[in-house]
This record gives sequence, structure tokens and C-alpha cells, in this order.
Amino acid sequence: MKVKNHLPIEKIEPPFWYVGMHNPEVQILFYGKNISQFYVATSLPNIITNVKKTNNPNYLFVTIDVKKDFAHEIIFMFKRNNKVAFTQKYQLKQRRENSAIRSSFDSSDTFYLVMPDRFANGNRNNTNDKCTNEKYNRELPGGRHGGDIEGVIQHLDYIQSLGMTTLWSTPLCEDNDTIYSYHGYGQSDVYKIDPRFGTNEDYVRLSSELHKRNMKLVIDYVTNHWGIEHWMYKDQPTPDWFNLFENFTQTNHKRSTLSDTHASQYDKDICLKGWFAHAMPDLNIKNPLVLQYLTQNAIWWMEYANLDGIRVDTYNYAEPECMVKWVKAILAEYPNLNIVGEITQRNQALLSYWQKDSPIGKIKNFNSELPSIMDFALGDALQIAFNEEESEWGLGMTRIYDNFSNDFLYPNTNNLIIFAENHDSKRLNEVYGNDIRKYKMAMTVLATVRGIPQLYYGSEIGMAGNQYEGDAAIRQDFPGGWEGDTNNAFTKKGRTEGQNEYFDFTAKLFHWRKNKTVIHSGKMTHYIPDNNVYVFFRYNEKETIMVLLNNMPDPQTIKTKRYKENIASFRKGTDVILKQSFDIRTEITLEAKSVLILELE
Repeated sequence: MKVKNHLPIEKIEPPFWYVGMHNPEVQILFYGKNISQFYVATSLPNIITNVKKTNNPNYLFVTIDVKKDFAHEIIFMFKRNNKVAFTQKYQLKQRRENSAIRSSFDSSDTFYLVMPDRFANGNRNNTNDKCTNEKYNRELPGGRHGGDIEGVIQHLDYIQSLGMTTLWSTPLCEDNDTIYSYHGYGQSDVYKIDPRFGTNEDYVRLSSELHKRNMKLVIDYVTNHWGIEHWMYKDQPTPDWFNLFENFTQTNHKRSTLSDTHASQYDKDICLKGWFAHAMPDLNIKNPLVLQYLTQNAIWWMEYANLDGIRVDTYNYAEPECMVKWVKAILAEYPNLNIVGEITQRNQALLSYWQKDSPIGKIKNFNSELPSIMDFALGDALQIAFNEEESEWGLGMTRIYDNFSNDFLYPNTNNLIIFAENHDSKRLNEVYGNDIRKYKMAMTVLATVRGIPQLYYGSEIGMAGNQYEGDAAIRQDFPGGWEGDTNNAFTKKGRTEGQNEYFDFTAKLFHWRKNKTVIHSGKMTHYIPDNNVYVFFRYNEKETIMVLLNNMPDPQTIKTKRYKENIASFRKGTDVILKQSFDIRTEITLEAKSVLILELE
């Protein structure tokens, strides 16, 4: 909170707090010129439990105990020479009813990932702001293009029409970098929505509008780093608030060192303490003040915006034991909350290590307490398999099969976020040359296997983009999101015939999935691919689904006797997309590069 008065206080964070939290204490940061010279008292006796001064006189960290059931203003009194020099009001608010027991995302959900700057410009009055460095320039591929929160709100009906239930937006807090600020991962103020996206109140309104539609909002949170323009980097609270080096040192990105029994301490330290990029100072969460700050900030946004979950960026670039504390502190306030970590590793054992109760982590006496992780191993397979038409061992459909054969490594496969692409990967439709048949196969896998699917904006209309042309190529503007766009892909009438083919398939598929408990939590049996045909079943006591994928360029007829243990006494199956019935007792013919999702009867 920016304080605009003549008093020495320039910032107060958190700007307000809530009573009734599991942890009754809150650490309040007061920032201002030589603020530490003052003695602090409050209008309520005995609620200050700690006052922490640092070597920087511009900071005071004051911890208060708010366990008593009151919600009103308190007055901080700043004294010098036994006299009150000035006072500062601080608001303690009441939590929403049942806030602590809120539900979260789970395997019945499907994520829609948007980069707001590239999605839609709903408010042309906020494309520039006098307080931010980078200005609007849609002609610059890596520039600010003007998309905002209002643009997302205006198109929530579109997102819902796809069968999506949960919105994941890349970070929306202020990123005041001079270039490439649009992605939001180099944040300069983590209590303030970037004014080019809107206001804090707009973010709360986004959450509210989603909830009206029975949809959910997940915040993209960064614990590993801030941006080099962050106000605390410019006036550092302590010498060890950030991990600093004599010369710029970048992380080695080798996160396997954290579980490697042979790794050197030097390599581990560079992995954890090295900067992600030149403009992203690495936070030292081993400093208790930093860890508490980040913990409270995440909880504040959860409570303030009434959020439904957290996605944590670059999760295992930060000190593991400290991240355990961070996760546990948040789950103590919201026991049902789901938190997913970005673990950009491709080996299932290394991925499993980071999920709560992992059998791999147990080997090293480590439990992350992190409920969910992102399944990058499957994501990689989905970007390769459908271009491989050879039936050789290990290629094509065998890649997908082999991925699931390693599921025994995970403690909870239903709570993996699964995807075929995201904002950091190659675009799926680019990889597959806009061959919609291959797109349909990839989406079919996402919609029918274990886990929580995530769709990246624009996939559903065939958007592509060559990663080798830079990040901007895989983060292009959604057509129709800007005034003057000749192609408005947000409407059926505005979409091209090809875009509608992509959209219609995607919407049918994920609307079908929304109500299928057999997909959300059912068991899976799969069969070794034969001639690049992959067949698997999802089933529970009430229902059986048969999924068939033909990855060959020619039609194939498969004999169904091999699948008798799952087909059992079923006689026919109805395709969920075209509603066509198939006799499954002896054989099924699959078109070239095609899928069938059959509800067995």
C-alpha cells in the first residue's frame, strides 16, 4: 500500500489483514525514510509480539497477534523521546464465511491458460500508465500489446463455452521492466496489479465473475525471484534478502542436483541461488523475513481475491525445505486448497520426487507437501508422438504408452496437471503443421487419461507459432481481442471454417469430460500399441470408456478379441463426438490418423 501523506511511512505491507486466521500473527512491513528510529506501540495493548529492525534504517518489521475475534481499525503509534511523533491506521478485516474450508481445483476440472496481454484489450484507457516504464506497442512482437483483465472478463463466456472450468492467468502484478514486461514474471510490486492490466479491484471482479459461472481462478505465484525493478531490490531490506554474487551468476537449471545423491554442494548452490535471468534477482527464502513475506503475500491474495488455487512458477528453483514451510503455512489456512508446482523436468522419477508423499522423495527422507505437479514428461510425448508414423519400438504411440507405464512412481496421478503445450513450449499446432487430425489425437489423450487437463489459449482455434522466432511467436495475440481485428475467433460467425473445426471438436470433447466421473477418478487399463494403434480403457463400477488412436497414415482394422478383459459382455460403443455406434464384438475399423472415444453399452 502506497501511503500518500507527509508522514515518514511510504509503504505498508500487507496493506491490511484478516482476523480468524489459523496463524494469529501477521508480520507488517513499514517502509519509509529512517522509520527504524521510532519506537512502535498500538492502540490495543499487548498485541505486538516482535519488532525487527534491519541494517537498513528504512524498514521496520512489526509482528502483531490478532487471534482475538475483532475486526476493526487499530492505531500504530510511532514514538520518539517518549512522545508520539505520528500515528498510522491499520485495518483488520473479517474473513469471508467458510473461507478456510473453500474447495479448490481437482481432476474434474480443466484449466484454460491465458497470457492477458495477448488475449484481449477490454479497456483501451489503460494500455499505458505514467508510472510504468514500457509503453504500448503492438507492432513490437515482444512489446506490450494492451490485453488486460477487462478483456478476459469480457470473454469468460467464450472460455466457458469450451468446457473449461478453471482459469489460470500468467502473473498480473506490476512488472515494471523496461522491456518484455508483458509476461509478468519479473514483478516489481507483489501487492499491486499492473495498471496496464487494471486494478486490484478488477482482479477481485474477475474472480467474482468466474464464480458466478461456477468457474475457478488460479493465481500464478512466483517464490523464486522478483524483477530487477522491484522497489525492494532498489533499497534492499537486508544484505541477504536476495542471493547476490560478485559477478552475475545464472542458475545452472540443473534441478536434478537437489535429489542427486552424488551432486556437489557447489552445483546445488548455483542451481538454487543463481538468478533465473539478468532481470530477475533471486530471492533468498532461507531468510525468515523473506519467507514470511512471501507466505503472507500469497495468503493475502487468496483471501482478498477469493481465489481457488495456486500455480507456483519455477517451484524447485527455490530452497526445498523453505518451500515445504511455505506450502504448509498456506495449507494450514486453507486445508482443501490445491497447489501445483511447475517442475520442468522430464523424468518421471524426478517429477514424482516433488509431489506430496512421493515414494521417491521418501528415499531421501524428503516430503515436499506439494499436492500437485505439472506433468512435463507427458507434455513432451504429446509434442512428438503424432509425427512418428513408424511402428518401431519406442516411437509413436509407444511413447504415450511408456509414459503411463511409469505412473507407479507418482503418489497421486489424478492430481497431475497434464498438457500438450504452454506459454514456454513449442506450440502444438506448429509442431503438427496444423494437421487437425494430430491435434484431435493429442486433445483426446488429454481429455481421457488421468490428471487435470490444461489448454493453452488459442490451441482451440488452431493457433500456431514458431518458437525459434522467439517467445512472442508462441504468445501471439488472440484474433478478435483488439478493435479492428478482421478475424474475431471469439464468435462462431467470426471464426474461419478451419477455426470452427478446431473449436467445435475441442468444445464437444471437454464439455463431455466435465461430467464424466469415470474419467476424473476411474481406473485405467492400456494395451501395448500394435502397428501404432493405441487402445486403453477408463472404467469404474458404473461405466466403461474405450479409447482408440490410430497414428498411421492409413486406415486400420483391429480385432477386438485382444481387449476382451475390458470389453467383457459389452456389444457396442457410441462415439462421444459424432454419436456413431460401433459393433465392438469382433473388429473395429479406424480411419487414418483418427480417434474414437466409445461409451460402451
